[in-house]
Amino acid sequence: MIIKKTPSEIEAIAASGRILARCHRLLRSKARPGVTTGQLDEAAERFIRSQGAEPVFKGYRGYPGSICTSPNSMVVHGIPGPYSLSRGDVLSIDIGVLRDGWVSDAAVTLPIGPVSPVARGLLAATRAALFEAVGQCRAGHRLGDVSAAVQRRVEADGYSVIRSLVGHGVGRDMHEDPQIPNYGRPGTGPMLEEGMVLAIEPMVNAGGHEVRMGTDNWAVYSLDGSLAAHFEHTVAVTADGPRILTPWHDEDETTGSGGNGASDSAPATSAAGT
Repeated sequence: MIIKKTPSEIEAIAASGRILARCHRLLRSKARPGVTTGQLDEAAERFIRSQGAEPVFKGYRGYPGSICTSPNSMVVHGIPGPYSLSRGDVLSIDIGVLRDGWVSDAAVTLPIGPVSPVARGLLAATRAALFEAVGQCRAGHRLGDVSAAVQRRVEADGYSVIRSLVGHGVGRDMHEDPQIPNYGRPGTGPMLEEGMVLAIEPMVNAGGHEVRMGTDNWAVYSLDGSLAAHFEHTVAVTADGPRILTPWHDEDETTGSGGNGASDSAPATSAAGT
């Protein structure tokens, strides 16, 4: 069952999402060559707790980190630790925040210094696919419209949608119904209704779509070793259209590189991103 939220509940998720967005901006400023993913995790936890909130990932099904940090061919669920960032890396940072009982969830993939043309194209395509999918989060549309928007943009740009990883509903719990594949047919699936809150998260490989599980039973990698990217927003379906509740993109838009103008991982029976 898809749990719809009241306007006041959406505002509560948005309050959580504003903390999350500020945390992303903090980590963006710190993610540079020589910094370890463990140091980013420590900074994130300190900041989130300083805002009267909690890092929702920590302890979830035994997960040891406060955030997920997934470099290069690692798609999602990377445990922060001694990995030291290098020029040319790409790093997915996925953050979940719990504030007053409400969860927000969002991810970005950052270039660490100058990156290859393949990496630049992959990040641009995945980010664009996110915002095109967000634009479909309108009452009266179907869930398949959201999924198809991701697939259409990613494949048009020559990359591969990961089919075994999905987005999800979000609210009191980090993973609620519905599961949201990043591929599908327009006009299919559940009808979107005002009050639904969805974690939309394209996960994309530069090579093939297949993935493998790492030896820690958390990290997921591209099977062929190609670069991967992951972008995510928590989005509410409202009477005025889609509302992004995790506005990490606002800083980008002030520099002229923003999205499409939208306003302020458990198995799919596969695996949800976080």
